[in-house]
Amino acid sequence: MPPLILILCTGNSCRSHLAEGILRAASQGRFRVASAGSKPAGYVHPLAIKALAELGLDLSAHTSKHMNEFLNQPVETVITVCGNADQACPVFPGQVNRHHWPFDDPAHATGTEEEQLAVFRRVRDEIRRVFEAYAAGRLDAAGKVN
Repeated sequence: MPPLILILCTGNSCRSHLAEGILRAASQGRFRVASAGSKPAGYVHPLAIKALAELGLDLSAHTSKHMNEFLNQPVETVITVCGNADQACPVFPGQVNRHHWPFDDPAHATGTEEEQLAVFRRVRDEIRRVFEAYAAGRLDAAGKVN
């Protein structure tokens, strides 16, 4: 079974879902990717869904989950994308790696919907650069091992 990479954020409504969708696409099926939160918001932000749809990635079926749902799963890597989740992050069974890559929370954006969407796009693009580079490195390392 491919290794599980868990992306954590506080609310599991924006950043972690953006990262999950991008990493899942970039991983070419070589890893399982999930996201969760320490205090789940209970929904995925509509502008996160819209921002990722612009890249051809569909988040519409995603749900907000609590990180405790993964405590009995073999999580190989945990990546936190906000400071609060980093502080609240437990150690998961089988966890080998942990990374903390914080991003601005686009849910705090103000203004018109278009102005808010601009913030979601900026954060999406920042997340995309980091997570696509991470996936490329992991895939490259896996290719050299196999």
